[in-house]
Amino acid sequence: MHNRWHTALALFFFCLAGLLGGGILWLANARELASQTWMIGSIPALVALLHGIWTALRRREAGVDVLALISIAGALFLRQELTASVIAVMLASGRLLEGLAERRAGREMSALLERAPRSARCYRDGTLVEVPLSDIRAGDRLLVRQGEIIAADGTTITEHAVIDESALTGEALPVTYQRGDPLRSGSVNAGDAFEMVATATAANSTFSGIVKLVEAAQRSKAPATRLADRYALWFVPLSLGVAGAAWLISGDPLRALAVVVVATPCPLILAVPVAVVSAISRCAQRGILVKGGGALEALAATRNLFFDKTGTLTDGRARLIRIDRTAAADRIDDTELLRLAASLEQMSHHVIAGAVVAAARARALTLGIPSDVSEIPG
Repeated sequence: MHNRWHTALALFFFCLAGLLGGGILWLANARELASQTWMIGSIPALVALLHGIWTALRRREAGVDVLALISIAGALFLRQELTASVIAVMLASGRLLEGLAERRAGREMSALLERAPRSARCYRDGTLVEVPLSDIRAGDRLLVRQGEIIAADGTTITEHAVIDESALTGEALPVTYQRGDPLRSGSVNAGDAFEMVATATAANSTFSGIVKLVEAAQRSKAPATRLADRYALWFVPLSLGVAGAAWLISGDPLRALAVVVVATPCPLILAVPVAVVSAISRCAQRGILVKGGGALEALAATRNLFFDKTGTLTDGRARLIRIDRTAAADRIDDTELLRLAASLEQMSHHVIAGAVVAAARARALTLGIPSDVSEIPG
């Protein structure tokens, strides 16, 4: 991916330098030198088109790049070097933006994957604390609450654990693991909170490997098919037929060149990469993972969407406002009541549980660690 990006970047700047340099020489009345500069600036695009078309033909694919090739080659043959240089810059711009889209997609996907999870709950000197992933070591005792992602590979030390491994294996049904069974990071706790012992650091665990797989998929992904390529089988012959008719009727080959230049889909060459870059970048800013332009095209045809609301559509954070007492709770004060409730809520991943624990920690309360906790989702 990096090599394609650097190649596209070099092609764009070379073609742009040829266009601008020729323009400066033309204004300085060095007309012949300007024409030569425009011609030199368009040759790399011509070579890139030849390579791309040959590669497409070997894959038995058709594309409208052949029109851009004919446009540049025809313009150079008819001594219309400025026309060739302009088309070359348009083509190079499209390839640069396609490379930028691919590079941006890989970077944003890796960043999003690395941000989840950000920390884990670990026992330190008998106290349950939240630590960053980089602090997890083999042998650490971890608590994984309901709904949390397992941060590191390890083995369960609880009687049983119910794990959702769909993100790793595609298996939709949760899998139950018994004490001593190995667990893989990246899977989700679909049952009650359980404890485990890490057997590897987060960086060397399965979840970290997901990022590497994503990067490999980005490198091996075929280039996105542009909109005009879908109609190349009839569009290219039609355009060449109209160009030939224009030449035949007028007797002027420049008329044929004009038709081919107009038929060259420079707006489409630019429009699709720009749209992909903008969409992927905007989605990434909002925390939405998009693998590429193909997913966006599929989304455009979607008519019905179903979401799990909590954590997906809602972005607020609950917080404790006040403590309402019942008659049975009058025997203890508000501080002790909050400490007991927060001690139990440590074992839950629910957003309200997090609000209760946060309120207790804000008051510097010492929380206990409950045992035999069972959570029934409603």
